[in-house]
Amino acid sequence: MKLSISMWSVVSAVRQGKIDLAGFIDFAAQQQANGAQGVELLDYFWRDHDAEIPKVLRQISDAGLELAVYSIGNDFFQPERSAWEKQLADAKSGVEVADRLGVRTLRVFSGNAKPGYAFEDGLAWIVEGLAALAAYAERYKVTLALENHGLMAGRSDQVRQVIDAVGSPALRANIDTGNFLLVGQNPTDAARDLAPLAALVHLKDFRRARPDETAHIYKALDGTPFTGAVVGQGQVDLPAIVALLDAAGYGGWLSLEYEGGDDPLTVGVPQSLQAAQRLLAG
Repeated sequence: MKLSISMWSVVSAVRQGKIDLAGFIDFAAQQQANGAQGVELLDYFWRDHDAEIPKVLRQISDAGLELAVYSIGNDFFQPERSAWEKQLADAKSGVEVADRLGVRTLRVFSGNAKPGYAFEDGLAWIVEGLAALAAYAERYKVTLALENHGLMAGRSDQVRQVIDAVGSPALRANIDTGNFLLVGQNPTDAARDLAPLAALVHLKDFRRARPDETAHIYKALDGTPFTGAVVGQGQVDLPAIVALLDAAGYGGWLSLEYEGGDDPLTVGVPQSLQAAQRLLAG
């Protein structure tokens, strides 16, 4: 397994104007000393991808890094057909961008909760959207990695249900090790369920937030507040999950997604990578 850094790990620094896309790649290059071998880019951070892609590819190559995965924020949980069609068109563009980047894994979502709707209500929209997207991705030899994200397909059984319903080799799982806590599922049990389907892993640790913490808070379904933690300092049994992945024959990317309140540039990412190296060393 190889270590990557998701640019989402530094989103707070981006919003504060401390770093941009080029700066992130420079930062990731410096983190090679802490074991980073690749980067995960997201559609969220483009300003003009047509102009930026050649520069980004050159910068990644010059830094001696790999582009591990490209991620999009699609949402197929759309009651309105026109909105659903727009999501599919945008997601297909994401496949095309992944191809232009030369990356063969595209992280995708199922969708976001809508007031008055349950997972079962929108399952058909999700399956139809991902089936169409998987068929399109196959043409580009791109594999979709469905993340356990949010309330729609947040549990491992829901992710598996969607993947089974789509029935395409181009749709696999992105195991986000922290997100399972937000839907009341034990991350180790969830990882055991999805390890055979994994095309990508988001290495993330969460812990229960203290009463005095108000920023970087993620509310679980039952209202429990969680916040991101440096790898190994939260509640996720990451050694057990890595062992499960290894036993399942997973040899892909562990893409660090730090979501805590510590400065990601000086604490969150460097310390997490150092901890991840120790984790992989056994």
